[in-house]
Amino acid sequence: MAFGITKQELREWKAAVAQGEIAFLTHYWYDSRFPQYKTVTKVGCSDLDRLEQWCLEHGLDPKYIHHRKPYPHFDLIGPRQAEILLHASQDNHVRRFHL
Repeated sequence: MAFGITKQELREWKAAVAQGEIAFLTHYWYDSRFPQYKTVTKVGCSDLDRLEQWCLEHGLDPKYIHHRKPYPHFDLIGPRQAEILLHASQDNHVRRFHL
């Protein structure tokens, strides 16, 4: 479940993903498989070639892309999350979620 985002933020992320942009959506999250992590960033893009290339450029394995239509995405968690967000000029996500 996602916590800490507004419906408007979700709508904007979905619109950007649908347009083939690389879009970031960070939210609070809990998954019993990863109890040490409290947030996830969904990096979405409907252009799968572009999303796969983005993964490779950041040293991430594209096999972990969630092929969920119409919003395919890669889940960033853990130590690389803040690093990649900062590299992508998404400082607001890092500050807002205390990453």
